[in-house]
Amino acid sequence: MSNWLLHHDLRAPAFATPQVELYAEALAMTEWADGKGCPRVVISEHHGSPDGYLPSPFVFAAAVAGRTRQIRIMLSALVLTLRDPLSTAEDVAVLDIISNGRVELTVVPGYVPDEFAMFDIPFEGRGALFEEKLATLVAALSGRPFIHGGREIVVTPSPVQHPRPFLVVGGSAPKRAARLGDAYLPAVPDIQLGDAYVAECRRLGKGDGILLWPDGPMWVFVTDDPDRSWAQLGPHALHEANSYARWAAAAPGSNPWTPVETVDELRSSGLYAVVTPDECVALARQIDPRAALQLKPLVAGLDPDIGWRSLELFVDQVVPTLA
Repeated sequence: MSNWLLHHDLRAPAFATPQVELYAEALAMTEWADGKGCPRVVISEHHGSPDGYLPSPFVFAAAVAGRTRQIRIMLSALVLTLRDPLSTAEDVAVLDIISNGRVELTVVPGYVPDEFAMFDIPFEGRGALFEEKLATLVAALSGRPFIHGGREIVVTPSPVQHPRPFLVVGGSAPKRAARLGDAYLPAVPDIQLGDAYVAECRRLGKGDGILLWPDGPMWVFVTDDPDRSWAQLGPHALHEANSYARWAAAAPGSNPWTPVETVDELRSSGLYAVVTPDECVALARQIDPRAALQLKPLVAGLDPDIGWRSLELFVDQVVPTLA
């Protein structure tokens, strides 16, 4: 089974697991999953979040690279608009060398006004700025000379992967993704976005491109007792969902979350799947083949012991059935 992944964002609200323990457990889980054949770990970033959402994905990804041997390391999503594209290219290249060519990127314009204010970058017009920085990043990762700021430069060292690490463009601008990326991940599962991407790829002579699809639940938690697990998970899932919903309010359509009042309301929303192994197998067979089952065993600082049990159950009882 290839379409599953581990996801870490290292949120640690005040009621949850302390961050020192959380980071250590995330690295341990990823090392263990690497040994079990997990294809990919996704590492996300946000900035200035009260719950300590991971702000430095390259540092954490380097630690992951040092603890693993095979798993692909996807930074998703990297808010490129907030970053210098040249230093980002350097970080990507060094991480690709450390991991011996296992780096992948999803880059996005960003949608949280407070983050833009934190870095003194205008929120309005972020799409054009993102596109400019993305074009620079692509050129910088080529390892070849290019013109930037009126002078010729070369970013070194070069990444292990050629012509560069796999680059996914996320968001709601499919034509941009077709021009500058290797694949497109729509912000929401909107057929019109997907069709526009494919049409632009064909116009550019790139065939149908590579369209990824955000289908299925935001994450999957496997358990022998969903009711018990929802009681344990509920406060963490509610914190995560409402945090994303608050961010999305400034940029409608940037993610699928809306505010929820109770755990029961969240449970009925379908955003999360807390399921038995058999239910997880059925879910995996139903979702779009371009999507993946995402496992988030430390969601919003969940007790690592609870997360470990779910992760082990998934690997022991779901993966062999779908292999």
